[in-house]
Amino acid sequence: MKRFVPRYLDPASRLGEILFGLIMVLTVTLSAGLTAAEGPAGVRQLLIAAIGCNVAWGIIDAVMYIMNCVTVRSGKMRLVEAIQRAPDTEAALALIQNEIEPELQELLDPEDAKILSQTVLKHIAHARIAKKSLTKDDLYGAITCFWLVFVSCLPAALPFLFFSRAHFALRVSNFLLVAMLFLVGQKWAVYAGTSRLVAGSAMVAIGLALVGLAVLLGG
Repeated sequence: MKRFVPRYLDPASRLGEILFGLIMVLTVTLSAGLTAAEGPAGVRQLLIAAIGCNVAWGIIDAVMYIMNCVTVRSGKMRLVEAIQRAPDTEAALALIQNEIEPELQELLDPEDAKILSQTVLKHIAHARIAKKSLTKDDLYGAITCFWLVFVSCLPAALPFLFFSRAHFALRVSNFLLVAMLFLVGQKWAVYAGTSRLVAGSAMVAIGLALVGLAVLLGG
């Protein structure tokens, strides 16, 4: 699984999936906690809310992943077709320069950027691309999204299995979620090149602010 997840999700996407999942679970459990009764019935209600949110958000992310894959693939096919139908070489090169890694081309001098575009054009000018609406990798990526969200948010449900007092279990669950927000922020700092303490604290503050807004608006 450690090799499976990075194959389909880059670090930013992985952390984003976990972050959104944590925020959603924290929002749902806090909202459910406002009406949960004490005792086993309340614990069961909060457990169902936490696990249900994990499953629902995992499914939503999986579906969105597939839709994004299909959209990106269709966009690439349209770009290739547009380049192949271009009236002349200069028009084709202009399409490449505008659409294919413009940030990379900005780092090159004009001559090197032109050579890069010509190389790309050489490879796709007569390429035949099979049109696929859905691939096996799309499904594997969707499964990865679901698994990542579900597993990362699962600790939030554990207190409801070990404590019989609903509101105490809720406080423990919320503490775990806040701690995980801090850890996500620290991990983000590694890729962003910023202070781990500052990033972790900022992630907690942003996460709690978003949760508060969601609860305030009835989420």
